[in-house]
Amino acid sequence: MSDVTRTPVVAGNWKLNQTIDESLTLVRQLREAISGVDGVEVIVGPVATALHAVAGELKGSNIGLAAQNTHHEASGAFTGELSPLLLADVGCTHCIVGHSERRQLFGETDAGVGRKAAALQAHGLVPIVCLGETLEQREAGETLGVCLGQLDASLDGVAVAGDRLIVAYEPVWAIGTGKTAKASDAQEVHAALRARLREAHGEVADSIRILYGGSVKPANAAELLAEVDIDGALVGGASLKAETFAPIVEAAAG
Repeated sequence: MSDVTRTPVVAGNWKLNQTIDESLTLVRQLREAISGVDGVEVIVGPVATALHAVAGELKGSNIGLAAQNTHHEASGAFTGELSPLLLADVGCTHCIVGHSERRQLFGETDAGVGRKAAALQAHGLVPIVCLGETLEQREAGETLGVCLGQLDASLDGVAVAGDRLIVAYEPVWAIGTGKTAKASDAQEVHAALRARLREAHGEVADSIRILYGGSVKPANAAELLAEVDIDGALVGGASLKAETFAPIVEAAAG
């Protein structure tokens, strides 16, 4: 075990919400709400149509900008897709890949997630690689097997380094349902993920931030973030309002 200190991360996934004007208002409110908070990395993930405007609003701040998806090729005949090259061009610093909604609704695979993550890194962006089990898999006692399998396959060919990769554990049954994994249960999965990273990549595993996602809100953030291997949160619904997102940022900052 190394003595690496991991700066916590709180990332907001706005999903398919917020017009450009609404996005700008939210960013302004958020900047004001967390202006005095230090020791935590904050990222916002607007819809694609708002990325350029939000990037302009974030200039001069320490808040990162994430896209919600990408294509693994830089350019070409891929109608409707956005590439890492274009995301970097618009001002993104991060990109969420492999979110359970993408996996479930759009058929994304571990291999595809890995290709996207590697492409993002090649263009200087940090992928936030998501993984997690369904309710059926949890009830069958398959949680660790599923999550470790997704981790291995999704990171095949991806550079594992603390400044180039973020992992997010998001149990599918806890996303948008109001249900949250117990802090101790979430910690068990996070610890297993870090142990697998350490087994495969050595002590660099201690620099990888592993976030928890799944109905994170002000009421449960502090308990979750107090666990030793939970390095922050990937926040959905609570990230759509500054008054609910800022307290989560403050909890992560300690």
